[in-house]
Amino acid sequence: MASNADLIALSALQHYLFCPRQCALIHIEQAWAENAATAEGRVAHERVHAVESEVRRGVRTVTGMPLRSDRLGATGIADVVELHRKADGVWRPFPVEHKRGRPKAHRADEVQLCAQAMALEEMFAVEVGDGALFYGQPRRRTPVTFDKALRTLTEEVAISTHALIAGGETPRIGYDKKRCDACSLIEICRPQTTGATRSVSAWLEAQIDA
Repeated sequence: MASNADLIALSALQHYLFCPRQCALIHIEQAWAENAATAEGRVAHERVHAVESEVRRGVRTVTGMPLRSDRLGATGIADVVELHRKADGVWRPFPVEHKRGRPKAHRADEVQLCAQAMALEEMFAVEVGDGALFYGQPRRRTPVTFDKALRTLTEEVAISTHALIAGGETPRIGYDKKRCDACSLIEICRPQTTGATRSVSAWLEAQIDA
């Protein structure tokens, strides 16, 4: 079992896959800045966690469930976990992560949710085959299947995130307009003046393929 000192935040995997530099700023340098988007997301999470657990039609809904995965070396809090009671009497978890905005082109949100599922598998000793991402603008769930490819990607990202945080250095990564302009840390990061010449996607691809 991993010690508490060796555990990283489950959210760090999402941060890393979105941008390794953002991950380092948050989880190494403890930097944070809020904009309208992050404030909206924070309020949405607080609203979800404030709802009390309930049982309806054989489904128990738990909010703010603490999670831990020794396999990934990560810990965190799940927004919502639905516990579905099957015919064999076993409760099977179904994680639901709430996100602001719309579904993303990248897989960072899916990796965060998959990490939650892998933690739930360890905690409940059952297989968790799928879950959902609930996005604020469409206001509906996007189903996510935890297939082999997503699980492998999640494990690879966890290894890379551990290495980044253990190394204690914030990487220099080039400016990517679409990602950087949407990031609340852009004024702290200053990617146009401090970044390297290659893009986030190129740097990340090299790290995962290494």
